Amino acid sequence: MTREINAILLAAGESRRMGQPKLLLPWGKTTVLGQVVAMFAAADIEDILVVTGGARENVEELVADLAKDYPVRAVYNPEYARGEMLSSIQAGFSKLGPEPRAALIGLGDQPQVLETTIRAICSAYLRTEAPLVFPSFKNRRGHPWLASRSFWADILALPQSTNPRHFINNYRGRIEYVDADESILQDLDTPEDYQRQRP
Repeated sequence: MTREINAILLAAGESRRMGQPKLLLPWGKTTVLGQVVAMFAAADIEDILVVTGGARENVEELVADLAKDYPVRAVYNPEYARGEMLSSIQAGFSKLGPEPRAALIGLGDQPQVLETTIRAICSAYLRTEAPLVFPSFKNRRGHPWLASRSFWADILALPQSTNPRHFINNYRGRIEYVDADESILQDLDTPEDYQRQRP
């Protein structure tokens, strides 16, 4: 699809509730993070950036292995323990080159993500050039979502204590929504989540 749209996968969490690095857990024939990367690559995203933090060495070793088959690379967020999700989004934006017009923001612990959802979000952006595109299920926003380059400077300027949700709500009138299934609301936080949802 495009070098116009890159992807940032948020993978800097410390997996406290899971009790072990959840991105490394088996998922089908791959790992949790491997499945996410595979879905973004299947949707023709040609630059996938994984933002690391907790379990950095293990996650970056996995990313290096995935890079043998997929267009994926890692960037470390040194603020991961203090800056919450926003600091990882900012770390990702700061490492994207001048080519992309927009970036998808995905979750490294959302192996349920569907290729069709990713494609639908990208298509909606290319059709409308909306500054923000979100998937929606029963009027609830989920992941992945897309921010156009015109929006990046505003996000990079935010103090890291800001909740991205509150900031995005200020732009709700400019959001393009894409209908999706409930997988956009799912991720893996606890051992129970993993056992219930793993393939």
